[in-house]
Parts: sequence; C-alpha cells; structure tokens
Amino acid sequence: MLLRGLTPSIFSKALLAGCRPLPPFTHLFVCMADHFEADWGAAPFSQQQTRVSRWMNDYRPSVAGIADSRGRPPQHTFFCPIEVYDPRLMEQIAALTRSGFGDVEIHLHHDNDNPEHLTQRLVAAVQALHQRHGLLSKDASGTLRYGFIHGNWALDNSDPKGRWCGVNNEITVLRQTGCYADFTMPAAPHAAQTRTINSIYYAVDDPAKPKSHDTGIAAAVHALPPEDSLLMIQGPLVVTSPLLGKISIENGNIAGSQPPSEQRLANWIRAQVIVKGQPNWIFIKVHTHGAQEKNSEVLLGESMRGFHECLRRESLRREFEYFYVTAKETAQLVHQAEQGLQTPNFELLGWH
Repeated sequence: MLLRGLTPSIFSKALLAGCRPLPPFTHLFVCMADHFEADWGAAPFSQQQTRVSRWMNDYRPSVAGIADSRGRPPQHTFFCPIEVYDPRLMEQIAALTRSGFGDVEIHLHHDNDNPEHLTQRLVAAVQALHQRHGLLSKDASGTLRYGFIHGNWALDNSDPKGRWCGVNNEITVLRQTGCYADFTMPAAPHAAQTRTINSIYYAVDDPAKPKSHDTGIAAAVHALPPEDSLLMIQGPLVVTSPLLGKISIENGNIAGSQPPSEQRLANWIRAQVIVKGQPNWIFIKVHTHGAQEKNSEVLLGESMRGFHECLRRESLRREFEYFYVTAKETAQLVHQAEQGLQTPNFELLGWH
C-alpha cells in the first residue's frame, strides 16, 4: 500500500531517489527554512514570548564553534506568519538575524481568500517588515523582495479539499508583490504534494486553475527563466528502506520525532536537488516548525550539534565544501548556477 499523500507516480520517483547511490559533487548548500509559528496551538502572548526568548537566548550558544567551509556559522531563515504579525516579537527575531545568524521571510496561513485581499496583505507585510524592522531587501530595480512558504502546504489553492487558500492565481500575486522564490515543497505526506519532486524549477501560473506549480520548467545552466514565472526551490523527498519492509517518507522535516542524522544527510544528498547542467552543486533545503517546544529541543540541542559535526566529517571524507545559506542566498546561488559558474561567488550575494 502506498504511503498517504503519494500518488503512484510520485511514489515511484521518490523510491528511485532513495535507492540510488550517493552522487559525486563538489559543493553542498544547506538552507534551514523554519515555519516559525510562535502562536502555534493558539498560544497566549506570554507563551509566544517564551518561545521566541528561547531562540534569542539559546541560538548563539547552540552554534558556538560551528562553521562551514568558509568559516560561517549555521544560518536560520525564519519564515514568520504575517497573519499573526506582532512587532514586539518580530523585532527580537530581527535582532538575532542582524547579528549574522540568518534572515526573515514571509509565511502565510489563509483560507477562502481572494486575489485583492491577498495582494493587500502581502504588500502591507512587506512594508512593515522593511520599514519597522529593516528586514527584506531591495533588488537592483529598487523592488522589495521576499521568499515565501505557504501555510498548510496549500500553495496556489492546491489542497484537494479546497481549504487553506482560495486563490487560483496565487503564483501571479506572489510574483507581482515581489516574491523571488517559493520554498513550500515538499508537502508529503499531505495531499497538496506536487508531481514535481526534488527539483528547482519555474512555475507558470494558470490563473483559472489551482496548483499551477504541480509541474514546471527546470532551472538550467544558460537557460532563461520562462516569462512571468516564479522560482520554486524544493527540499528532498525520497522513499527509504524498501528492502527491509519498512517504507517511510524522508521529507526533510526536522522535528522532535525526526532528528537529523548521518543517514538522513545521505538521503538528502541522494535527492540531488540541483540546477540542471550543474550536478556539482547540490542544494539541501530542510524545514522545521522551530517554535514548537518539542522541535526547539532538537534544533537548539546536542542533536543538531551532532549533525553539524557529521556534516563536517563527511565533507572531509568525501572531499566537498559545504555552506550554510539563507533562503535568499539559496535563490541567488541558483541564479549563479544558471549563469554557468563553477565556483560560487559569495561576494555577489545579497540585495540591499
């Protein structure tokens, strides 16, 4: 019996990814995308403050002494839900990221929405984050840009029950309001999972239909993005352990019940999320819900430190360089790969 949320086609592709040998590569980019929901479980403000304070107090010591191949500490991208935006909490998160430990992007849960209201909400959030907290960045044209994760996985009205969105042209709205890339997938075992897996690609919106990102055009070396498209950066999705009779989904989620490990790292690499034509650069976008207490215990504890040490050992053994990057930097490195660069140019990263 197939695992919930996986059609036969998706199951077959994920199974193939889980069974292939580890590929050769030279550069590994690791992006932590946190659905940082301090209000999870309808928490009162006092509990939300406690959750945020845990990160403000413990993140720095949790990564002390840890560095990637260019001496940079782990980076944490907080995708903060704008529907419950609180400037008091946001300013604390912004202060942590300004200290060099990550970035803030946009997360949104909504239901039965419409394009006009969604546009207004996104524009207001972008302005508030930038003007009140100095967050987000402007590109060369002066446009404020943001990365996006959809709540409840229902990007572009993709929940088959018709819940948790309502906007069939959401990809267009995101693009027009400054979104540089979406980081929602994978969703499995949720039914909103796309047929496209383990990919970096461009989705072209069909404003009359939901789930336009179900398929798309692969990001590729020396290939221009399709007109009016949105970059989609997926995390790993593989089916593991079929030969032992214990089939499970590896979806890149780090949680209290899914701590990081050497085996999981191998599966993330096996997924081979790359820009087509540049197999030496592998992108690993993992996700979490870091405000939840059971998950913050893992993310801020010895389990995560052990993973970073494992990553260091593997880089020496397999002779690759690894880099901790934010969501924004991940997208910009994708564009460097598209341009044909063989070595990442970190001096060129960053909007202002």
